Amino acid sequence: MEPSAQILPEDGATIDSLDAYRARGGGEAFERARASAPEAVIEELRRAGLRGRGGAGFETAVKWSTVRGDPAPIKFVCANGAEGEPGTFKDRHLLRTNPYQVIEGLAIARHVIGAERAYLCVKRRFEPEIAAVRRALEELARFSEMAAAIELVLGPDEYLYGEEKALLTVVEGGPALPRVLPPYIHGLFAPPYDGRQPERHHPTVVNNIETLAHVTRIVGNGAEQFRRFGTANTPGTMLFTVSGDVQHSLVTERPLGTTLRELIFEVAGGPPPGRELKAVMPGLAGAVMTADRLDTPLSFEAMHQAGSALGSGGFVVYDDHACMAHVAWLCSRFLHAESCGQCPPCKLGSERITERLERLLNGSGHRRDLDDITATLAWVPNGARCGLATSEALVVGSLLRAFPGDFDAHLRGSCHLRHNDILPKITDYVPGHGFIYAGTPHRPGSTDG
Repeated sequence: MEPSAQILPEDGATIDSLDAYRARGGGEAFERARASAPEAVIEELRRAGLRGRGGAGFETAVKWSTVRGDPAPIKFVCANGAEGEPGTFKDRHLLRTNPYQVIEGLAIARHVIGAERAYLCVKRRFEPEIAAVRRALEELARFSEMAAAIELVLGPDEYLYGEEKALLTVVEGGPALPRVLPPYIHGLFAPPYDGRQPERHHPTVVNNIETLAHVTRIVGNGAEQFRRFGTANTPGTMLFTVSGDVQHSLVTERPLGTTLRELIFEVAGGPPPGRELKAVMPGLAGAVMTADRLDTPLSFEAMHQAGSALGSGGFVVYDDHACMAHVAWLCSRFLHAESCGQCPPCKLGSERITERLERLLNGSGHRRDLDDITATLAWVPNGARCGLATSEALVVGSLLRAFPGDFDAHLRGSCHLRHNDILPKITDYVPGHGFIYAGTPHRPGSTDG
């Protein structure tokens, strides 16, 4: 991979000063954007085919052009670094490694969109990342206008803080509660939207911080360089997190189109010796990937065609010793705890599913509990303001379909698989040594964790 195509330093270095960043060409993309018409920058992103790296994969050029073209006089832009997806650490690693290019991408976005202010949002417990961003903002403020009107926002540890509508509520000083309308309709600091006063709706762009790092590269080096990697519909590179039952847990940058098999076996070393791969969870973004689908290219289209999702590039690997009924319970318990409660089907349905999975695991479950789970999954997403309830239905439903034997073994009281897995909520990463996780192994009915 050519150095100019990567957003992580190709030599593995940490860019910890503005001088080091400028020595690598830092700042040139911002100056190029300011010397160009905003429409020309958006067109460059369109030709590059950049898609959001936060999970949905929405086209960046379309998002920017929609808000730039809006007649509203007040606009904003937010960088979403409130990473909370289990099995993902790519945004935090990026901020630790090179916060300058994220800030430069955010400055380009503010200029092109015509935003009044920009906000870089992270969780207040991300102390190393906060220190890196503050240092970079202070240095940039003395060097150029890149840091002008950019504010660092520290938010709560809730999973939903990373949902773009909830993120706006936090920026405004409220709790992490998703709104009904998307940011480009009802943005920051706008009065209640009634549809009759469109000039007061303050359209807002929300981009994942990895997306903004790619913006810096594309504006600095051109769309053709970006498109030399990846696939036709999902070009470029992406940061991937691989954790779980692999020999080398890591964050890595790879061209999109790399297969899931290559990522897990060639990059992460595959399962421990003597073990076989059983399942791969794409965080909580989509359905489980089974061993027969490992040759799926890592692109938005290919993962969708495989019945799952690329998400934010976080993959949790489980070997043949893992009980997938236990994994289903871990996922459902997490989603129920993180549900904000605004949508009753989500909160009540995820609670119902979690309780029935717990019965199954502690030996008091019956066939009717599995039937009830299946019935509940159908209505959990009803009226949902965000994707959390959809994740509940996709993840638990896919595990039920893919591994019925693991669930049936619990009905018979004869499951001899491993039941001490944790949901990998990553709190720290040391390259070459792996991840540190929140919590400890937890069994249903126990008092640990």
